[in-house]
Amino acid sequence: MRATDLNLRHLRAVLAIHRHGSISGAAREVNLTQPAITQGLARVEQQLGLSLFERSSGGMTPTAAADLLVPRIEAALHRIASPRVTAAQMRSFLALARAGSYAGAAQAIGTSEPSLHRAVRDLSLALGRELVERRGRGVALTAKGRGLARALALAGAELEAGLEEVAALAGRETGCIAIGAMPLCRARLLPSAIARFHARFPDYRVVVAEGSHAELVGPLREGELDLLIGALREPSAGPDLNQQPLFEDRPVVVARAGHPLAGSRPSLETLASYPWTIAASGAPLRDHWESMFTGHGLSVPRVPVECGSVITIRQLLMSSDFLTLLSPDQVAVELEAGWLTVIGPAPPDIVRTIGVTTRAGWRPTPLQRHFLAELGVQSS
Repeated sequence: MRATDLNLRHLRAVLAIHRHGSISGAAREVNLTQPAITQGLARVEQQLGLSLFERSSGGMTPTAAADLLVPRIEAALHRIASPRVTAAQMRSFLALARAGSYAGAAQAIGTSEPSLHRAVRDLSLALGRELVERRGRGVALTAKGRGLARALALAGAELEAGLEEVAALAGRETGCIAIGAMPLCRARLLPSAIARFHARFPDYRVVVAEGSHAELVGPLREGELDLLIGALREPSAGPDLNQQPLFEDRPVVVARAGHPLAGSRPSLETLASYPWTIAASGAPLRDHWESMFTGHGLSVPRVPVECGSVITIRQLLMSSDFLTLLSPDQVAVELEAGWLTVIGPAPPDIVRTIGVTTRAGWRPTPLQRHFLAELGVQSS
């Protein structure tokens, strides 16, 4: 079951029951009849396969499942911020936001284009906002539409987390953690953590999306990713994100085995005379590399090839006299195999802090906390 299979009106009823401790109090709050509240609660409990409240003459007492789910419902409804939004509208609008077209969105969620058009139009009318605008033959979200899409995505992420926690309570340790992996963590840190975690929780899915910080931070903010692993941004990634350091990484100058500089102790002036391949401007490693030269009064060397892919850099190094600056962990296999060699360390002040970035206010599920622990992250 997915979060969008839940009826938002029923979830509001569950929240009201929890708040008031009675069906009658909940009915007054959400302006529904008591039979409607009872039916809504029964439907949610049927979908979950668990009771949310114990019925007695004294009222409705929340079960352990309700204690887990209610805070997630409350956070989700706070983000949705309107009782007029339905789950069908939420599902349709998020599909449109992700697909960028009505045809693609309809195909993604298995509905017809007219139905999807109608759901998005009804959502726009219910909220009194223009959410979509025509752009040539396609469509684009307005500024208000983009804001709503992010809010609905984060609401969906909260509900998915709640469903996962309730499933674990019933002995079904299933769910998913979506990780954005920046280049440095892919060699050893992340694979090792995944292997240890999978050995303990084989039914839990781990989804890894690779990319740069610029490519991954948007999906993190929109709830598509739960966390990023890689070089932290200084001084911060933004007020809506939290960064937690794990360790410091000291890059080294790397070249092919048999490079003219192999086995020597070249000066920075000598290093500057060779062609370099390095990540594009804006990446922390590129900033560190430039400061390696400018900090000693030297001009920044020419970079004929800008690249952030370790696989591409490895092949380029092995067939040329290019140099690069990388973490030893990123090319550990190549160094052990004798394909590449370390020309020398970077200056002592060239250091990167590697860590985990999450959304401010993100509350990991128990199994997600287990995964964070495998990374060495202490979560509350």
